[in-house]
Amino acid sequence: MKTPKRIQPLVDEGLVDEVMRQLMSGKEATVYVVRCGGEIRCAKVYKEAHKRSFKQAVAYQEGRTVKGSREARAMEKGTRYGRRVQEEVWQNAEVDALYRLGAAGVRVPKAYGCFEGVLLMELVTDAQGHAAPRLNDVEFTEELALEHHAKLLQQVVLMLCAGVIHGDLSEYNVLVDHAGPVIIDLPQAVDAAGNNSAAEMLERDVANLRTFFSSFAPQLAATQYGREIWALYQAGLLRPDTRLTGHVEENKRPADVGAVMREIELARKEEEMRLLYLQQR
Repeated sequence: MKTPKRIQPLVDEGLVDEVMRQLMSGKEATVYVVRCGGEIRCAKVYKEAHKRSFKQAVAYQEGRTVKGSREARAMEKGTRYGRRVQEEVWQNAEVDALYRLGAAGVRVPKAYGCFEGVLLMELVTDAQGHAAPRLNDVEFTEELALEHHAKLLQQVVLMLCAGVIHGDLSEYNVLVDHAGPVIIDLPQAVDAAGNNSAAEMLERDVANLRTFFSSFAPQLAATQYGREIWALYQAGLLRPDTRLTGHVEENKRPADVGAVMREIELARKEEEMRLLYLQQR
């Protein structure tokens, strides 16, 4: 097929030898099957911001770092340069997440780098060597649904142990190869420790999986894996091999208001002592 304009620079640089076909077009990018030497890979061409239906909500940007103060100011002011930097941050977030999660043992495509807004990565295939289907396109028995749901929860746990939350996980961005689920589409991935919406995003990701798989395995509908995973993470008890139950014990004990007030008073006194010490220096 004719080489898309955005991929032509990669052809000129010798990174891509041939564009074979378009694989899919989504809300944020168009993906092509390409030949790189003797390997078949895929090239994800990010759409320009005004053409994407997935908006770069402030919640997803929180906690992300940029090169320096100049870039941060430009992004805040929304200048042309700032918008370009924001695009780079958005695209690099996926590359960084793929490397980080791959190193942590999460089943994600192998990344080969992002060049001029085009991400080169592994082409995930099924047992016959064809492009792997999305989770949404696979028919499940109850047994298989429970198995894949458990495998994906394990991937979510591995991701969180690596400090990453997908942020938009659903049946539409999970592929199924010969060994099970592979998680894709990570430009909106967030840092679990640096984003105030992390808990909400984690629980929403897990709820999306519950909704999809419960149509095949109804017993999953009442589970609370998202809340359980986040509670364990907050308590510092989440490990890659943590056994999950899907249930969370409700804390019915009344709040100890007195203890809270004592902590506040103690903090106030410590601050007074600190200020007094500074005045006397």
